Amino acid sequence: MSKLKISGKELRAIGYPEGPVISIAMNIMQKQYKHTAKEEVMELLKAVLASPANYLDDAVLALIAKQLMPEEKESEGELSLNQNGIQFNVFGSEHIEQSAMHQMYTAAKLPVAVAGALMPDAHHGYGLPIGGVLATENAVIPYGVGVDIGCRMCLSIYDIDPKELVQRESFFTRELGEATLFGSGAQFKQSEDHEVMDNELFFELPLLKNLHGRAWKQLGSSGSGNHFVEFGVVEVAEKDEVLGVAAGKYVGLLSHSGSRALGANIANYYTKIAISKRRLPQDAKNLAWLNLDEEEGMEYWLAMNLAGDYASACHHVIHNKIAKQLGRRPMKMVENHHNFAWKEKWEGRDVIVHRKGATPAGKDILGIIPGSMTATGYIVKGKGEAASVNSASHGAGRLMSRSKAMQSITHNALKDELKKYGVKLLGGGLDEAPFAYKDINVVMQSQQSLVDVVGSFTPKIVKMDGPSIKPWQKSREVEGE
Repeated sequence: MSKLKISGKELRAIGYPEGPVISIAMNIMQKQYKHTAKEEVMELLKAVLASPANYLDDAVLALIAKQLMPEEKESEGELSLNQNGIQFNVFGSEHIEQSAMHQMYTAAKLPVAVAGALMPDAHHGYGLPIGGVLATENAVIPYGVGVDIGCRMCLSIYDIDPKELVQRESFFTRELGEATLFGSGAQFKQSEDHEVMDNELFFELPLLKNLHGRAWKQLGSSGSGNHFVEFGVVEVAEKDEVLGVAAGKYVGLLSHSGSRALGANIANYYTKIAISKRRLPQDAKNLAWLNLDEEEGMEYWLAMNLAGDYASACHHVIHNKIAKQLGRRPMKMVENHHNFAWKEKWEGRDVIVHRKGATPAGKDILGIIPGSMTATGYIVKGKGEAASVNSASHGAGRLMSRSKAMQSITHNALKDELKKYGVKLLGGGLDEAPFAYKDINVVMQSQQSLVDVVGSFTPKIVKMDGPSIKPWQKSREVEGE
């Protein structure tokens, strides 16, 4: 029997109202009733529509039924934080700024908070601190996920001698330049093809419908800030069963970027809704949540997951372009993401785990924890440590704010640092200089109980947002004229 396929048009034809209920019904039925005859499924959906109250206790159909029930108005009073917050573990506390600690203490006092942890790369953010992990009960916090929804690392490992990065530097440099676009508003003139753009949520949710065109033009782009695409040297000391790569040195292609304007618009739109529904004290305002059994919460959940799929698609477009130019497939691809919320089990309870600038580190889950544009990063395997809510850091973490970095780091210092490590930088600015980041090795020492290192990645040709000709290079050229 073929798998069940239902369209939004068919649901509207039997009386389903416009809104997230259509997408929710499609997703649930196509997953839970995929081998049931379509006629039976449509009759069942008609029954839920006619009497939603009768299905509120149904394990599968309750989510659809709740969307069809009359709305209940929320209380307009301000919500109070718990006097004593939940206990949470801090890794590398001596290297974490007090403002980030304060943000985590505030998040721990939320009425919906269940468990938490703070990673060693933590620093101040909006809502949850960057590096913050928070498990909640039946609630999702848009700013607990963050603006760049589903931001991720993606590593392709190629059976190519790393010496080629030097011998054919111009080739690899050109491929980075042609594979993607950098800049906050960057868009391609011609859109790439990818199935994520056919997701029906783009046509069912009004917000996403308006974002579809721009998202398509940004598919495969990389954004600005600390996002990058780079070639480097992957080194595996000994074969790990989970990674599955033999000991040796290889060429690696590593990318870091997220969901672009799509994720930012989703985050800001639903944060405003959450703040309007959950009036919290001023210092906790950006921790406002949406319940997953209310319309806006389910709508955000679907949109967040789509943004995550979109972010992954952006990486795959980039990696596929370069693989085609290299004329070979990668031996292994490792991908892990942060700025997301997952449905997980915690001490036997169903919870929502927010990892803002933190990545999953469940038992044997692979990930990449990068350093900086000159510092070696690490391929890791999670240990499944409950003390960190099965999480680890997402990078080295910022040591300086962008403004402080711009004020205190010179172009000559950056030039000397790149030369010292033999790194060719395309784009990039002083705000992303290695000095602006924590020492990745100190961060890794602080989370030895959370992950095992199974390989390393050392950057060699780095592409970021910003001018490809640096001020010191420009000066040298002028002097030579």
